Amino acid sequence: MPELPAPDYPQDVRDRLETDAREIIARYPDSRSALLPMLHLVQSEEGHVTRTGMRFCAEMLDLTTAEVTAVATFYTMYRRRPSGDYQVGVCTNTLCAVMGGDAIFEDLQQHLGVGNNGTTPDGKVTLEHIECNAACDFAPVVMVNWEFFDNMTPAAARQLVDDLIEGRPVTPTRGAPLCTFKETARILAGFPDERPGAVE
Repeated sequence: MPELPAPDYPQDVRDRLETDAREIIARYPDSRSALLPMLHLVQSEEGHVTRTGMRFCAEMLDLTTAEVTAVATFYTMYRRRPSGDYQVGVCTNTLCAVMGGDAIFEDLQQHLGVGNNGTTPDGKVTLEHIECNAACDFAPVVMVNWEFFDNMTPAAARQLVDDLIEGRPVTPTRGAPLCTFKETARILAGFPDERPGAVE
């Protein structure tokens, strides 16, 4: 059965997103080049790329929704369904798997009571297995919203997700301070990271 047209954003949300979108589009000589950051922008609004978000991008960039959908579904960094505040990815590629990544992933599935791409009932954590993050010398690696947690163990990974769920601060092994998935998406759209300790 064909889907109905995507609903509109509420007017106040659309006005705010249009202001941000114009700022993004102005960075590029050809507006269509702004599609990737625009997808991050709409993802920062709802935590995933919705049909409404894709329609908004198409309208702002003078593209078809098919063109936007093709890009949004090609890249794994764009979520197509609701997910948690924290995307917890366990590398299960060869080296991380051998070094304990598979055990960490299985342990977290049991601990959180969710499967791959499952989200905890409180909406805090989405668990996923991820492919190589080019950090093999720090295996096994867990990523949270694309920030690295190196040399993990099942116990350390359980503590990490428990801290995220309880709202306790966690510090990545390297990189920027941790923020929510929506905040991360806004930063990836090209807006300033105003958190203490962030790179200017």
